[in-house]
Amino acid sequence: METLPPAAEGWWSRVWQRICFQTWLKAIGTSAFMFLFFRAYFALLENPQANPTVMPEIWLDHWVQFTPSAFPVYLSLWVYVSLAPALIGNLRALVWFGVWVGALCLSGLAIFWLWPTQTPVFNVDWAQYPGLALIKGVDAAGNACPSLHVASAVFSACWLHRILSQLRTPVWVLWLSALHCVAIAWSTMATLQHVALDVLGGAVLGLLFSAASLAHIRDTTPRPLSP
Repeated sequence: METLPPAAEGWWSRVWQRICFQTWLKAIGTSAFMFLFFRAYFALLENPQANPTVMPEIWLDHWVQFTPSAFPVYLSLWVYVSLAPALIGNLRALVWFGVWVGALCLSGLAIFWLWPTQTPVFNVDWAQYPGLALIKGVDAAGNACPSLHVASAVFSACWLHRILSQLRTPVWVLWLSALHCVAIAWSTMATLQHVALDVLGGAVLGLLFSAASLAHIRDTTPRPLSP
């Protein structure tokens, strides 16, 4: 019977150990963070400091077709961004992850406050797409660039690459995470929530903060207790 190479052997057990570390702190912290973020996000959305700039479309916007079935992929961000903190194995890395992702979101909110933007008005009868109509009614066309949806997905993807590598998971798990991030970025355009320039801006923002944070926090593995 073929056995797994030592690097990948038992990776499910290591993943489960990470999930079990500070489970309640992770669950409560992630939920509280999302609640506070959305309070601030919608406050800026409803009270822009100036008339929003309509983001222009580029060739890539015409290449990505409107795809209503991409809506579940769009919503999957909220599961995806929860994976990295769930798999962090020591308290120091967990706390600093929260600090860095908070800084990412605050920088995006600051940009929205200083430079309000919105997506173009698309010729779509949203009543034909109840799920998308709901999100359009809640998350209006404002706060467009940079896309924090994409920024947080890219930030999470970079952290997950570090975490999964330290967990010694199979290569296909790393690829699956990367493809999920790409799919989320695509879904923001396929659902007409963002245009290409919003996505590119979000990707740059996510890469900048992930690079800085991962240079600061290198070890996500469990630490032995001091004697």
